[in-house]
Amino acid sequence: MYTSGTTGDPKGVMISNESLLINLAGADSVVQSIGEAFDQDDVYLSYLPLAHVFDRMFEEVFISHGSRIGFWRGDVKLLVDDIAALRPTVFCAVPRVLDRIYSGLTTKISAGGILKKTLFNLGYKMKLDSMKKGIKHEKASPFFDKLVFSKVKERLGGKIRIIVSGGAPLAVAVEEFLRVVTCAHVVQGYGLTETCAGSFAAIPNEFSMAGTVGPPVPHIDVRLESVSEMGYDALASIPRGEVCVKGSVLFSGYYKREDLTQEVLTDGWFHTGDVGEWQPNGALKIIDRKKNIFKLSQGEYVAVENLENIYGVLPEIDSIWVYGNSFESFLIAVINPNQQALENWAGQNGVTGSLAELCENAKTKEHFIAELAKAAKEKKLKGFEFVRAVHLDAVPFDMERDLITPTYKKKRPQMLKYYQGAIDALYKSSK
Repeated sequence: MYTSGTTGDPKGVMISNESLLINLAGADSVVQSIGEAFDQDDVYLSYLPLAHVFDRMFEEVFISHGSRIGFWRGDVKLLVDDIAALRPTVFCAVPRVLDRIYSGLTTKISAGGILKKTLFNLGYKMKLDSMKKGIKHEKASPFFDKLVFSKVKERLGGKIRIIVSGGAPLAVAVEEFLRVVTCAHVVQGYGLTETCAGSFAAIPNEFSMAGTVGPPVPHIDVRLESVSEMGYDALASIPRGEVCVKGSVLFSGYYKREDLTQEVLTDGWFHTGDVGEWQPNGALKIIDRKKNIFKLSQGEYVAVENLENIYGVLPEIDSIWVYGNSFESFLIAVINPNQQALENWAGQNGVTGSLAELCENAKTKEHFIAELAKAAKEKKLKGFEFVRAVHLDAVPFDMERDLITPTYKKKRPQMLKYYQGAIDALYKSSK
């Protein structure tokens, strides 16, 4: 099975039948331990590529139980309609899709009347507070579940009981929101093609695990390894370091690339390239990526994925790519704006034109920079983590231009190459 190729050419990962079977058993043991075992009445919606390990594992779990699998029509904008039609019980998603669902729901709530908004906000706060106190989601606020949140659940087919997010970190604000309004278990998991998918899984109804990928599954060993050049110490009071995995679920090597295999496998330990932080409750939080970090000209290191997660939840933004380098002192960003949010703002502020013309308008860019600054201040980001200039692209990042993988991960080298002209112009005009 091939990797996504976010940092270069995809690599052929050799996976044994044993690894697949152990992971199937592991997935079963996890859901059984929380009383949510799969059976033949379950329905799974497949929209991730069949050649992606995340979807491959879940399909095989469902096939092993004689459950049903439905396939989407192929348009991410119509995915919520596909969910409503199929009425799945389990939905596996990547963060970009959940961000889209979150944005759609929050926009719809904002557009409602005062009474509806007040009722929603009251119910949301009461249920969230109860869940934070340790009350299970199904008992946290049955009154508001029936009165308010059941409408959200119906929009997602009415039968969803588990939503699993993987492939990249999910913003805490999005996870908390979905935990409250979907009336379902919402958990993050973590794994790679090289570890045959699921290596970590958060425990449902453990609200303290929001924002984490949970503890390791039973059939692997995990350790953190210090990354001194980035200031991560695996033996500090808060252990941080590169996540390393060992066990029989590991791949046997990269196809015809022994050199790359030796780079990531040392004494049986697979070095994932992701930086994790152990939480007091035994869960792991992915906080960085060794390869997705760069230094600005003043010597400050920037963890770009963390910033994209913070900025990416803004309702005005469908997708964002943050960029900087060691020759410049500040960050810039390329943004796919949310069309509806942008057109609403334009109408209220006397800005006219097509979507493409709005993206070129100086007032529009000032608006986005202001919204990004507001989000940065709320999250107490450092000054060098603020985005100082933006390029707005009306055309979503897509596979046709080789900017994203089939699971919507950004291909950073290709993004840099494609937007080099816009980047040069932004830095030139901002000096």
